[in-house]
Amino acid sequence: MNTVLAVPDASYVAGTRREVESMAKSIGLDEEDCGRAALVATELAANLARHGNGGEVLAQAIKADTATGLELIAIDRGPGIASIADSLRDGSSTCGSAGTGLGAIRRQADEFDIFSTPGKGAAVLARLWPSRRSVVNRFAQIGSVSVPKREEQVCGDSLGVLQTGTTVSAMVVDGLGHGVLAHSAAEEARRLFCAGFMPSPAAAVQKIHAGLRATRGAAVGIVTVDLAANRAVFCGLGNIAGLAAAGGNVRRFVSMNGIAGHTAGTLREFIYPCEGAGLVIVMHSDGISANWSLDRYQGLSARHASLIAAVLWRDCGRGRDDATVLVLKRAP
Repeated sequence: MNTVLAVPDASYVAGTRREVESMAKSIGLDEEDCGRAALVATELAANLARHGNGGEVLAQAIKADTATGLELIAIDRGPGIASIADSLRDGSSTCGSAGTGLGAIRRQADEFDIFSTPGKGAAVLARLWPSRRSVVNRFAQIGSVSVPKREEQVCGDSLGVLQTGTTVSAMVVDGLGHGVLAHSAAEEARRLFCAGFMPSPAAAVQKIHAGLRATRGAAVGIVTVDLAANRAVFCGLGNIAGLAAAGGNVRRFVSMNGIAGHTAGTLREFIYPCEGAGLVIVMHSDGISANWSLDRYQGLSARHASLIAAVLWRDCGRGRDDATVLVLKRAP
């Protein structure tokens, strides 16, 4: 789950730094890495206040192999960045500052990416790993944003990712309603999914359906992507939406009616070819409006999976429910 740190103006910059530094300590980063996290958080928040008319910093712990790192994404709905290349050069500023902010973020981050559309805002990603040892998946790049409904302390959505070789299985689950009971259902689904890799999405959904009978139930969608065979297999129960885009073709996922743990008819798997360049797979809960298209965002599909998830959450989040977006791409 992401922690959302609002930065409406410059008075929130110091608080954002403190929150991120505390989070970095809590996940076990050492003093040097916590210092890097504090610096990156400060620059991200300052940029939101100076250039973005305010915005949010999304913070979450990320895991790969045995390492735990920190992911920070700053998003705004401001004027955007006229020239990303110029903005990354030290000394370039549009507001009279030193003009070292984005350059400093890029230098301190182990993974860095940026996306901006003039007039529609910007999104900046920084990932920090222990001792600057970047953990890179050779086959897949996975990113997500998962945010609870406003004023809720826990998220009624959850997600999970399992991988064996070039095959990746990913799940998005939306517990019925929101709050503690929805969270319990979603977390039980995540536990069942992560208990062991199942190559059949339908078998995995059936397992979750059986295991959620004591909960209020959930919508669940599971996609298994064979990156070597260029195909995705999806099985969904309830209102989890998604698509596979590759080679200029976009195929939206079909989910069956029902509630995992309560009502389920015949579960069906749907196969989606994924040949061609630029594979992007997106799944999301109904806290995200389904009325979006990657074609509306020139260049976004080439950006980091986490940036894609953050931009879709920013622009398509309904704001009145838990919201989760999971994005899977081929590794660059």
